[in-house]
Amino acid sequence: MEIGFHGHEFDKAERNTQTLIEKTINWFRSKSIFVVAYGTGCGAIEMPPTFTSRYDAERGGVVGVATPRQADVIIVSGYLAYKTLRRVIRTYEQMQSPKYVIGLGSCAINGGMYWDSYNTIKKLDDYIPVDMLVNGCMPRPEALLEGFAKLQERIRNGEQGGWEKYEKNLEFYKKNQKKVLGENIDPSYEADWYMLKQGATL
Repeated sequence: MEIGFHGHEFDKAERNTQTLIEKTINWFRSKSIFVVAYGTGCGAIEMPPTFTSRYDAERGGVVGVATPRQADVIIVSGYLAYKTLRRVIRTYEQMQSPKYVIGLGSCAINGGMYWDSYNTIKKLDDYIPVDMLVNGCMPRPEALLEGFAKLQERIRNGEQGGWEKYEKNLEFYKKNQKKVLGENIDPSYEADWYMLKQGATL
């Protein structure tokens, strides 16, 4: 018995229940990961070398994209203020399933050096499901690449992804989100949302 995503007990027999088609799809999926990087803190400094010629993540099938609608993975790279959390939730919910989250650095795990700040979250996994945490302050590109390799292995093995947990436990996540963001979690798609918030009229 092995431990997979979110403590899910993963039996080798379960892995073998994948049909040939599923195995093939999962293999291709693991070799073609499109990433939207959400630079919230100092982790944003480590991502350019990861995706450019020095470390060249593309050799491993990991490519950056500009929009969440084309992305398989979102990297949350550091601390998250409440204001930023709102945008990360919006971005995550715009991504197509199957989708994955990588939490980069100590701040995504336990708040890191901002653990006692009044306006940052302490544990990203309470608000959106995290599939891979890369520890460190701040992890180097090698650590991030190793995290991608482990995530690819899990995808190949057909393990349960965090997006399934999010769908099954939506009430839990929405409750935690509302606790820090209030009832209005989603920013409006309208550009004048901030003006209306301040009481301005059109």
